[in-house]
Parts: sequence; structure tokens; C-alpha cells
Amino acid sequence: MSRPSRLQRQVLSLYRELLRAGRGKPGAEARVRAEFRQHACLPRSDVLRIEYLYRRGRRQLQLLRLGHATALGAFVRLRGPPGEPGGVGAPGSLPDDGDGPRSHLEGARAPETPPSGR
Repeated sequence: MSRPSRLQRQVLSLYRELLRAGRGKPGAEARVRAEFRQHACLPRSDVLRIEYLYRRGRRQLQLLRLGHATALGAFVRLRGPPGEPGGVGAPGSLPDDGDGPRSHLEGARAPETPPSGR
């Protein structure tokens, strides 16, 4: 077995740091494990994707360490027909990670407020 590359060592270190930072925060450890398992099958040659995920994990670690975080959540994308804004495949839409809204209020928008210049 070959020695782990520098990037592999950094990713493993990030994994340990995220698990430590997530202790005591509901769902954080499970979310970290699931996220790393989901991307474990990435080929070693896909360095750009690995580096992107590493930077994203570093930002999440910073947020967890701030002390304001009480749990680790995920961004949720609303599902809709392919032709409508926010629908599957719409330009500028986020990639589908399999998580949809968990309640009817989760994806609801706030009502628009009229301009206060009157």
C-alpha cells in the first residue's frame, strides 16, 4: 500500500477535526460521517472536486467552531417542474443532494414588504 498523499492527509485531518468540533451538537457527527461516506468513492485523480470539497469542509469547520452553531444543517433545494424557476435543471439551481423540504413550511418564502418610502 502506498503512502497517503498530502491532500489525503489533509482530508483525514479535516474529518477528525469536524468530528471533534461536532461533539455535543445534535446531528453533526452523523452528518459529517454521511458526507464523507458519500464522497469516499471519488477517484484520486479528481483533484479539483476533492479540493473544492476540502475547502467547503474547512468553511463548515470554521462555522462549527464559532460557538454560535448548535447543529449542523444542510441547504435544501425546492423541487419543482423542470421548466419553472427553482425546478430541476433550472439555470442557477443548486445540485440535488436528495434532501427535499421536510415540512410544508420549510421551503415557504417570506411575504414581500412594500417599500417604506411612502
